[in-house]
Amino acid sequence: MKDTIEGFLDLVKERNGHEPEFLQAVEEVAETVIPYIVKHDIYYGKNILLRMVEPERLISFRVCWVDDSGEIQVNRGYRIQMNSAIGPYKGGLRFHPTVNASILKFLAFEQVFKNSLTTLPMGGGKGGSDFDPKGKSDNEIMRFCHAFMSELFRHIGPNTDIPAGDIGVGQREIGFLFGMYRKMRNEFTGVLTGKGMTWGGSLIRPEATGYGTVYFAENMLKTKNDSFKGKTIVISGSGNVAQFAAEKSLQLGAKVVTLSDSSGYIYDDEGIDDGKLKFIMTLKNEKRGRISEYVKEYPNAKFTKGKTPWGEACDIALPCATQNELNEDDAKTLLNNGCICVSEGANMPSTKEAIAAFHKAKILFAPGKASNAGGVATSGLEMTQNSLRYKWTREEVDNKLKDIMTDIHKSCIEYGTEEDGYIDYVKGANIAGFVKVADAMLAQGIV
Repeated sequence: MKDTIEGFLDLVKERNGHEPEFLQAVEEVAETVIPYIVKHDIYYGKNILLRMVEPERLISFRVCWVDDSGEIQVNRGYRIQMNSAIGPYKGGLRFHPTVNASILKFLAFEQVFKNSLTTLPMGGGKGGSDFDPKGKSDNEIMRFCHAFMSELFRHIGPNTDIPAGDIGVGQREIGFLFGMYRKMRNEFTGVLTGKGMTWGGSLIRPEATGYGTVYFAENMLKTKNDSFKGKTIVISGSGNVAQFAAEKSLQLGAKVVTLSDSSGYIYDDEGIDDGKLKFIMTLKNEKRGRISEYVKEYPNAKFTKGKTPWGEACDIALPCATQNELNEDDAKTLLNNGCICVSEGANMPSTKEAIAAFHKAKILFAPGKASNAGGVATSGLEMTQNSLRYKWTREEVDNKLKDIMTDIHKSCIEYGTEEDGYIDYVKGANIAGFVKVADAMLAQGIV
């Protein structure tokens, strides 16, 4: 089995040797899915996983726009259309200086499994640009978004590819992108998700990824007859995902003690309550400030520069910032400090070595493709509302989100329960996501 896995990975490395993030994501899936393929004749010998790691389409394009000083700027734009076997491509757009083909391919590959787990008819894709919205005026962001969409519009549509937001792409950017799409195509369709409430958006969409991460962790804790009540929570990040993971944790009776950004993290031993969280939301969403400003408002808290919060004692850790932010040493520190549950809010925030440490300790660990699927699930619900020309209430959307996260958890248990009763959620999520896509690919032939 080891030779089979290594042979597959060697072939993928030969084709994608310069893309470390993508190779990391493929390796994690291969180690759990290939043994399953070998045991099931319906999949064995069909090279399904090899077909799944190759994007159906990789689009790269130049984006030229004019800044406020009148100078022409040039960025790269991408859209990775990974797999459409179970539905149109679906996945976010990321605007960040670190964006490249490797990162987007890893995100698109993960998205295929994540979307499959939701049980909604959505394929996987991802896109974005190395454009950095930070420090840009609203007019500069508008001009960039319009230039970006003037090329992307050729490749997307409500039944082809439905992008959403991601890092650097919030409701403002989605608005600018949608405006140009509507103009270029002369039609009003649900081609983007994460839209404003007055023009096709869904309630709970901004909250969905953070809420879903907590709902999944809540389901894991229930397998141990436990809950969030009275637990100490350490969260990384301070964007939408982290903010709403904190909000839902508070609603479930937990104590949140950290949030972070690229400059460092805050630790508040008294707990980040609803009032303090509202301050952070205003600071990050409206003022575009740094998390360090929290200690000026609440001097009893501390700010640690240039570090992640994994050295702080907690019961539950929610990594909600970015990929590979939690390494092996961090994992061991969390375990030594009594952490019993880790639920990933970001995409692949834990390194392979960190995950191995969590599995060795047999704590509850949820990979992002399962635990942070709430965002794309609610995007799927937004697509449904757009198709129906209808809007569900906040409570209706939240209940549907809870049901989807519960169903994902059940699928992980079905495919991830070991002989000793331990639930390997990584294995469960990978196999459950693979089976649905693989069955669709087999049914449709070699296309």
